[in-house]
Amino acid sequence: MRPYLERHWGNPSSVHAAGREARAAIDDARDQLASLLRAKPHELIFTGSGTESNNLAILGLARAHAQRGRHLICGATEHHAVLHAFEHLQKREGFDVTFLPVDHTGRIDPDTVSAALRPDTTLVSIMAANNETGVVQPLHEIAARCERRGVLLHSDMVQSFAKMPTHLSDHGVAAASFAAHKFYGPKGVGFLYLRAGLPIESIQFGGAHENQRRPGTENVPAIAGMAAAAAWALRAFEGEAERERQLRDELAERIAAISPEAERNGDPAHSLANTLNLSFSDIESETMLMALDLEGVCASSGSACMVGSVVASHVLLAMGMSAGRAGSAIRFSLGQQTTAAEVEATGAAVKRVIDRLRSVQTNARRPEYVAR
Repeated sequence: MRPYLERHWGNPSSVHAAGREARAAIDDARDQLASLLRAKPHELIFTGSGTESNNLAILGLARAHAQRGRHLICGATEHHAVLHAFEHLQKREGFDVTFLPVDHTGRIDPDTVSAALRPDTTLVSIMAANNETGVVQPLHEIAARCERRGVLLHSDMVQSFAKMPTHLSDHGVAAASFAAHKFYGPKGVGFLYLRAGLPIESIQFGGAHENQRRPGTENVPAIAGMAAAAAWALRAFEGEAERERQLRDELAERIAAISPEAERNGDPAHSLANTLNLSFSDIESETMLMALDLEGVCASSGSACMVGSVVASHVLLAMGMSAGRAGSAIRFSLGQQTTAAEVEATGAAVKRVIDRLRSVQTNARRPEYVAR
């Protein structure tokens, strides 16, 4: 990124030499990302985030194909960047939206998708892997059902890129959303894959950038950094996924030994290797998070985009969990820099936190403690 922050400062839409240098960086990044995804370069649209990528796909495709039908489908456990876009189309633009239920593990049955499809269905959106639980959806089977009915399938792949195979030709999706910060790239940049030949309406106005699909001067350093990060993250995907899976399961076992009543949320057999979501039955997630933070452990009570919210996770509630279990959930996320020593230290920190919190709870219930 540094050359485009320090030396190659040109606007990539300009025809002078400085502009051509910046344009070359964008073209190189597009070619590199397309090669990694087995897509065509012109099928990639650079955006400012995964949220924007989701909004462009959903709003843009639904509006562009509205004459063919106004029925849309999405999963109940999607990221809010997807759910809120569908809710807008339903409430403000007269679209009919079906929100598909999930089973207790968080997965969508492909037959449920088939049953929901109608002659006027134009778009289905199912995420590849959930950002809170790590649960992986049967995307290939869902794509096959959509294709048979001539329905477009969009997938939020923000969470799954570099954590599971992401060759777009293997999934059969018409559109897919990505964000750089989920694979060690800079924050504030993403891209949308859009299958060649598909019409889409822009959701912004003011320029002909990105082949008239996303106006606005491109963030050249961030785009260059995103492509470099993608190549770096995929360099040893197979072995890294197995390493993180072993560390995740070791952490789960350490916590189970400390707190046998802790319940694992999601389907371990169909889950990203780096995500562990647990509920601690008698400790609210906000209390647990603050205590872990003081121990130097960075964890989450759900999506990091919902920081500060005390509302129970819509993902866990959609999986049929009680408000109490959903409200006591903690997500631990591992990465390529996570070590066995850090997993051991995290287990020890969880033990100190649980012992301390439960000691406070026990004392608070004693009559003599209350009397004092």
